[in-house]
Amino acid sequence: MRVASQAGSDRSSDTVITVPESVKSLLKKLSNRGPHRVLRGDLAFAGQPGVVYTPASGLGLPAVAFGHGWLTSVDNYRMLLEHLASWGIVAAAPNTERGPIPSHTGLATDLLTTLDICREVRLGNGEISVHPNKLAVAGHGMGAGAAVLAAGARSDIAAVAALFPAPTAPSSETVAANLRIPALIVAGALDLHASDSNATQLAATWGGPVVLRSVDKARHNGVVEGRRVLAALGAGKYERNTAKLTRALVTGFLLNTVGNDKSFSDFREVEAHIPKTTTVDPHAPIEPPKPSGLNQVRAIIGR
Repeated sequence: MRVASQAGSDRSSDTVITVPESVKSLLKKLSNRGPHRVLRGDLAFAGQPGVVYTPASGLGLPAVAFGHGWLTSVDNYRMLLEHLASWGIVAAAPNTERGPIPSHTGLATDLLTTLDICREVRLGNGEISVHPNKLAVAGHGMGAGAAVLAAGARSDIAAVAALFPAPTAPSSETVAANLRIPALIVAGALDLHASDSNATQLAATWGGPVVLRSVDKARHNGVVEGRRVLAALGAGKYERNTAKLTRALVTGFLLNTVGNDKSFSDFREVEAHIPKTTTVDPHAPIEPPKPSGLNQVRAIIGR
């Protein structure tokens, strides 16, 4: 925050005017790691395959359970999870349903189990705890859809961040229509209306406050780190700028919604202009989607 003396006086005054940071300034700040040292843990100790990243200490922290995309693992989102933890958010991810024909309902159930572990177990050396009213779910691709399914099954989830969501069975759009909690939906500008993206449909049916943002020059798999099977199938490679911007967007959104930090309110506002992104009206007419390479692969294997 920048502090300035009150204008209109010849002498100094004790009155100050607090000038909020601009969205551009906040975005730049959130693009870098936060102030907290990060610890990594294994969820298997509580019977759930997966990982958890936490700040080194803190009580009553917000937490998010993150669902991975198709044919990926939690290792492909390490930097994202570490980034959230560095900003004071407990970030945990189940490492299940990784095969070619996953159960979206199963991943949603594992997200809820992961949240329960974070909420009920003292993490670290007992110096880390999660507040029961500061819970969120998030995910990428099918994991984003699974996060919506998870939110529909529980009343204690306060926010959803769906990153480049893909269709699920059962339909995440049907569940979204009954949700009243805030949501951030991020999509790639280059494949926003592809047939294997349901970002627009999800935003159009969401029952509560929702923001749909497309990331300039981005594709839906640009946030997936490292080498993976999908790259060999022509599904796109890791995009450093896309990943960096997406980390900032979801961090700001979660800090505001479950972290209760009002200084990041622009990250949940439709009217806010955030550099290198575009707010999308989900109700605007669109051209019919064109089949993508990944969608053709899914059709071949019957997914």
